[in-house]
Amino acid sequence: LEALLEDDPLVHLAAVGDVMLDRALGEAIRAGDLTYPFAEITSLLMLADFTVGNLESALGDQGAPVNKGYTFRAPPEAAQTLSMAGFDLLSLANNHALDYGPQALQQGMDLLHQQDIATVGAGPDQASAHQPYIRQVNRLTLAFLAYVHVPVEVRGFNTQTWTATANHPGLAWADPAQIQADVSGACQQADLVIVLLHSGYESVPKPSPPQIAAAHAAIDAGANLVIGHHAHVLQGIEFYRDGVIAYGLGNFAFEDAGPPESAILNAWLDSDGVRQL
Repeated sequence: LEALLEDDPLVHLAAVGDVMLDRALGEAIRAGDLTYPFAEITSLLMLADFTVGNLESALGDQGAPVNKGYTFRAPPEAAQTLSMAGFDLLSLANNHALDYGPQALQQGMDLLHQQDIATVGAGPDQASAHQPYIRQVNRLTLAFLAYVHVPVEVRGFNTQTWTATANHPGLAWADPAQIQADVSGACQQADLVIVLLHSGYESVPKPSPPQIAAAHAAIDAGANLVIGHHAHVLQGIEFYRDGVIAYGLGNFAFEDAGPPESAILNAWLDSDGVRQL
């Protein structure tokens, strides 16, 4: 039995919620302190075999702020900060990725890729935004997809207008039917499928109906784990069918007046799915 357990591939995945390296955190990075945002937590992130999160801003020095209530842009050096903290993959499917337009979106992707940080959920066209990132970790092949489904903001901005099309950059919108098609395809290429979902209502600890529908659609199609964010507060975990849904991991690095509670979701994955949380 011990020999069988030792032979079974096991991956320690760490997941966090919203990461926004503008405002005071961005100023610290611009001043040259690249380790400041994650100095007290890097050692924990480094324990994982693979670490994922949601980058809640543009990244770089290109573009101009779009006409919406809040616009965030982390400095170019923040890509190195994220790499030094141990991030392996970041979702860009959120309501701030295009805060400085498509040119800034592409620059941010390029800067992250130069630091060997993968991105999902956004791209120069629809196919790219829905393309899974596939990576072998400890002999398990993992596929990652990311989507956004957030309500119209208080000041009237509709994130769905950022949906990527056949010939225009943008994000992967969380349409349940499209999620199922994407997940089904990813299942043919990987042992396990992990979906990152930016959805729900801000400051509401209960998942919204569209949030639940998107998460269930992913699991129904074969995903093993759904990792949620956007609400800026912690939400619950659901054990649904053969999968696990963490609806909201709250803020991880985000200058905000909201609740201070945050979390790192540590999931141990084997060939059957989530073995342990």
